[in-house]
Amino acid sequence: MRVAALMMLTLLLACVSGCGYRVGSLMHPQIRTVAVAPVVNETIAYNVSAEVRGLLCEAFMTDGSLKLVDMSKADCIVYARVLGVNFSEISWATKSNDFDVPNQWRVSLFIEYSVVIPGQAKPLLTARKASGSADFQTGADQEIGRRNGIRQAAYAAAKNVVAGVTEAW
Repeated sequence: MRVAALMMLTLLLACVSGCGYRVGSLMHPQIRTVAVAPVVNETIAYNVSAEVRGLLCEAFMTDGSLKLVDMSKADCIVYARVLGVNFSEISWATKSNDFDVPNQWRVSLFIEYSVVIPGQAKPLLTARKASGSADFQTGADQEIGRRNGIRQAAYAAAKNVVAGVTEAW
């Protein structure tokens, strides 16, 4: 009985004397829905805009701070541009003919994004940058490896965009 009372008192004191931690969304309380506009691809990488837009939508749904809706119903709209996709070799493998070929790569993807409230001339969040990177290995088909690497880097960048939008306050 005495131990239970002591535990209850400790729990009550812990709740009352908290350090200001908050559970839940850090998003602005007046903004509840978001839409992702078509992404502009300013690189030569194939189909990156569709990948980034899909992964931005997925990252917003996973985060849960904002409800993802159609652009006509959204409280705010995220506009994004893919500025760069860079590949670099990480490791090399020696082939039987005594020449080296890269077998592991790193891809970095760079995005610029802004958030606009429909009908407002001034953006809610002016242009900001986010990036993501991923390592991948080349298998039998190097193009499939590159596509998977771009997708992983795009998801990492999308998570950074979502964090920048929902925690900007």
